[in-house]
Amino acid sequence: MNPDKLYLTRTDTTVGFLSQDSERIAKAKARDPRQPFLCCVASFDALKKRTRVPKAYRKSVRRAKKTTWIYPNKKAIRVVFDAEHRRFLKRFGFMYSSSANKTGENFDEAYAKEAADIIVEDAKGFLAGEPSQIYQIGRRKRTRLR
Repeated sequence: MNPDKLYLTRTDTTVGFLSQDSERIAKAKARDPRQPFLCCVASFDALKKRTRVPKAYRKSVRRAKKTTWIYPNKKAIRVVFDAEHRRFLKRFGFMYSSSANKTGENFDEAYAKEAADIIVEDAKGFLAGEPSQIYQIGRRKRTRLR
């Protein structure tokens, strides 16, 4: 498996594009490549390699399911708990993730399959579900963004 390819897969929340090359996702979504992407990791050990969680929020981060946290270093990272998606991510360590649609549009399966290099589909198929919640945390303050 090549980490620089653009994968179309069902994530823990919705159908998404995944790649270790964020510019590939930006091109597929027709989005500004300077806008940061969400990073998905398969374990808390992988999270510790990318950022430091403020002590006041460690329990919240550990217990939150389907939640993205924007840390004080401005990185948006989500630890995945869904077994199938987690197994996929473990092969790569981390992957940038975004919903599988053009920016500002709804999910179109034909477009998503055309834009992706590799399609990973399971028995559940593709279903555009609810996106993850997003919280921005600082040393003392937590703000819900979505």
